Amino acid sequence: MATVSTKQVFRIQHRLLRKVFQQHLRLCSNQSLRTKQQLQDDYDNCYVEPQETAQFATPPEKIVHDQDVGPQFSAKDLGVRLAAPGQLQPKPDADDLGFGKHFTDHMLKVFYHKNLGGWQKPEITPLENLVMHPAAKVLHYAVELFEGMKAYRGVDGKIRLFRPDMNMSRMNLTARRSGLPTFDGREYVNCMARLISIDQEWVPHTEAASLYIRPTLIGIDPTLGVASSDSALLYTILCPVGTYFKADTSGAVSLLADPKYTRAWPGGVGNRKMGSNYAPTINVQKEASKKGLQQVLWLYGDDHQLTEVGTMNIFMLHVNEQGEKELVTPPLDGLILPGITRDSILALGRQWGQFKVTERKFTMPEVIQLLEKGRLLELFGTGTACVVSPINRIHYLDQDYYIPTMDQEKPVFQKLCDTLTGIQYGKIKDHPWAVTID
Repeated sequence: MATVSTKQVFRIQHRLLRKVFQQHLRLCSNQSLRTKQQLQDDYDNCYVEPQETAQFATPPEKIVHDQDVGPQFSAKDLGVRLAAPGQLQPKPDADDLGFGKHFTDHMLKVFYHKNLGGWQKPEITPLENLVMHPAAKVLHYAVELFEGMKAYRGVDGKIRLFRPDMNMSRMNLTARRSGLPTFDGREYVNCMARLISIDQEWVPHTEAASLYIRPTLIGIDPTLGVASSDSALLYTILCPVGTYFKADTSGAVSLLADPKYTRAWPGGVGNRKMGSNYAPTINVQKEASKKGLQQVLWLYGDDHQLTEVGTMNIFMLHVNEQGEKELVTPPLDGLILPGITRDSILALGRQWGQFKVTERKFTMPEVIQLLEKGRLLELFGTGTACVVSPINRIHYLDQDYYIPTMDQEKPVFQKLCDTLTGIQYGKIKDHPWAVTID
């Protein structure tokens, strides 16, 4: 008698569920799919030239696990509990994909309990509420962190992740800074890949949207007192998303730059992705909105250094004193988040060799001087949620400064965006930054 593996049983069970409820589920798109040839023609007409790229602009720090963390969990021990038929949710239309508004049917959870030996076995479950003690450290001392990733359905139908190793490295560095247990990033990526494969019908069938991935790590130790948490929960939820930022009709964003507000400072945690970095920014964002501006440009120091735009890294393209085109972004000095998109843009720019690429501090007085001399070409923000977002206006010290980003004939921000999305959606084939989910 032939034996059937657990994996085969799971696949058969999942296929039966999908077939039974297929008539009740809609794909995450209300658009008809274009043919592969049409998509390839669109890309061939773009002026971006695919080419090999350096793997890292700044290699990620190596993660060293503390001995008292204990053994690491493994993806081979992953358990799966599928959602019951009545728990499955209808898929939203592509024009109704507000950021973080809709969530998929399943989630991934891994508990950590020091008194039980450390990390427990990972499990995929139906999406459900979390239950924790009211004294859980996450609720009182913001002992938590998160990452932002995406899964993309390519023009070939394959689902891809973009540089997930960097997200896991950054997440572990933040865990160490937060007194939370570190984990094996590769094993967790494998667990997330399984989660995405289960909820694969939630990955939008359009290049205008993607599946947002939110890995989160929280301290759940039920004890008051500012100390490391002996219990934690590492989990991931998924949601299909469209455009993150609301831009004007040109596609660009306007910014409030008010030096009385500071997002991060030396010796702080501005370079770590913690929720405590974001709550203090919400009221400032409201102030920007009242002035008719989309985002906040965060400044630092008496010289008003540009650091970040909302939740994005910032880049400036200008003509320098030597008459060269130069792309500049702030250095990783502890004030800014080491963005994956940021690193990718630095690597692409250096590989292309079409302009000088520099990591250095630059200030609002410098931006204004370049603008007055006609040497400022582009300003744009970058991040997972938005990819590349052009900037066309800054409100600074009660005056509006109009940035000519959208006036360039062949803007660099667009070339970068086209190249990155080309990798993410499989138009640029077999790129090392794109990880295909089987």
